[in-house]
Amino acid sequence: MDLTLAAEEMKAVLNRLRRAQGQIAGVIKMIEEGRSCDEVVTQLAAASRALDRAGFAIIATGLEHCMTEAEGEGDTAMSREQMRSRLEKLFLSLA
Repeated sequence: MDLTLAAEEMKAVLNRLRRAQGQIAGVIKMIEEGRSCDEVVTQLAAASRALDRAGFAIIATGLEHCMTEAEGEGDTAMSREQMRSRLEKLFLSLA
């Protein structure tokens, strides 16, 4: 499944990914500095949430794209089931 994100959606996804990248760099630095477990886990959880949100944004855009595409193709039962299966696998990969 090809995803072409609109400019505004892409900007939001990239911002989330950059935030996660910064948080992960911060976690690495915290571990190297011997910071407390609580602080490290808190930052790691924040990075994980940022990654999850970016993933869900991409999947939601893919769902919208697929539904629009299916409507244009006449909505055959096979293509609808294939889309459902692909999107289900994507959602589960983030679970």
